[in-house]
Amino acid sequence: MAQQTELRGGGAPLRPTDPFSVLDTAVWAALNGPHAHLAQRVGRAARYPDDVYAFAALADPGDPAAWADLRTLVGPGTTVRIKPVEDVPDGWEIVGGGVGVQLVDTALRAEPAPEAVRLGPDDVPEILDLVARTRPGPFLRRTIRLGTYLGIRDRGRLIALAGERLRPPGWTEISAVCTDPAHRGRGLATRLVRAVAAGIRERGDTPFLHAAADNTNAIRLYESLGFTLRRRSPVLLVRSPGTSGRGAVL
Repeated sequence: MAQQTELRGGGAPLRPTDPFSVLDTAVWAALNGPHAHLAQRVGRAARYPDDVYAFAALADPGDPAAWADLRTLVGPGTTVRIKPVEDVPDGWEIVGGGVGVQLVDTALRAEPAPEAVRLGPDDVPEILDLVARTRPGPFLRRTIRLGTYLGIRDRGRLIALAGERLRPPGWTEISAVCTDPAHRGRGLATRLVRAVAAGIRERGDTPFLHAAADNTNAIRLYESLGFTLRRRSPVLLVRSPGTSGRGAVL
């Protein structure tokens, strides 16, 4: 079951009328909000293009009609990642998954990093190389379209990275936080997280982020920077009913 801590940006207690549910369904909220221009959608199911962010979302995971829309969207016998979902209807198959955590900014000190540079499409090959070596989480060929990505270079080589991913209304996720192993211990990730957060705050959003529940080092770092654990929930890899020659993972 998902476990949730009732907090909001700035550390104030959540009131019953606060619209905090957008973080409960962050992928769906983003695809129906600031990232609507990227959404591939059928009825009550939506997904990002598979070279942008490999996740789909449902308006209501408890609604069989939403699952029917998702099958129409992805096709038969297709494997897709989805969160937060705890169970699937008959005909769907859970083929993998794990547990993730969601943390929200409650006391983060956001500030620019003068040495950070904005990264663009021409930097994607270097980003993909750094991500492959450090495994901070999914980053695909067009993930950079999701928001601002900042990097730090050493002698021209990209050695650290952080950027923006999901954007449910009022919130922006910090993602792809990673540092080349040879340059760890210099506080590069911390400076980039604060710098990305500064840009998020400038447009009036509150930073949040996700991590694997067993990535204790990352969670410890984020909590030390001023993030608070809000929620634990499953991340599932599911296969749609039917057969397909592709067997694609979206």
